[in-house]
Amino acid sequence: FYGDHVLLISFILPCSPIICPKVVLFGDSITQFSFQPNGWGADIANKLARSCDVVNRGLSGYNSRWARIVLPRLIQSQNPGVVAAVTVFFGANDCSLEDENPQQHVPLQEYSENLKEISRFLTSAGISADKVIFITPPPLHEPSWEKECVLKGCPLNRHNSVVGQYAQACIQAARQCGSDVLDLWALMQKDGQDYTVYLSDGLHLSERGNQFVAERLWGLLESRLAHLPFILPYWGDVNAKSPECSLLSTQ
Repeated sequence: FYGDHVLLISFILPCSPIICPKVVLFGDSITQFSFQPNGWGADIANKLARSCDVVNRGLSGYNSRWARIVLPRLIQSQNPGVVAAVTVFFGANDCSLEDENPQQHVPLQEYSENLKEISRFLTSAGISADKVIFITPPPLHEPSWEKECVLKGCPLNRHNSVVGQYAQACIQAARQCGSDVLDLWALMQKDGQDYTVYLSDGLHLSERGNQFVAERLWGLLESRLAHLPFILPYWGDVNAKSPECSLLSTQ
């Protein structure tokens, strides 16, 4: 019995571990909920199965101020090759009206600086700006969100016009940092279309909204991740007589 263990250990030791590249989704509740059925994060993870790990670091209710503080606890300085891409998706809480929701509100200028500070930290951790994709908050449907606020015993605490200001600040910060940006606020309202179909409660995404985000985000991610190899051989390529030759000699 002891001898079997010695043989097993000697067999395992020469094998190099598989280090999977990661896509980190960093944001608020719209990111946290993205792994729910039909969520945009789940869709991205499905597309990247066997080539990349998609890590959900969505924090419901968080704003960019809190995000900037906790980010060093979530991402350590590491080999730049480990992280293939990062999405930064804040603003839906920052844009809360100060008088009605001071807990989550972050002034516009501070919001912009927080995004740039997040970018600077990622760069210091070995994640270059071209691997970062900023995402603006989606538009807000005030009548629907007001109903949610009333149910919670508070007045309407966000305005779509204010969300638009934060979306513009996100776009400008991304450009200054040298990163791409997905402008959901503008895209969902393009040509006067009915953007309410993309929202479940006036603020968070509906199933169609999740699909909208997944499709457009994939358009930005695909070119960044196309070079990633398939992790471990396709089953049909495994040498059935000597599987070790196939499974231990390649990622």
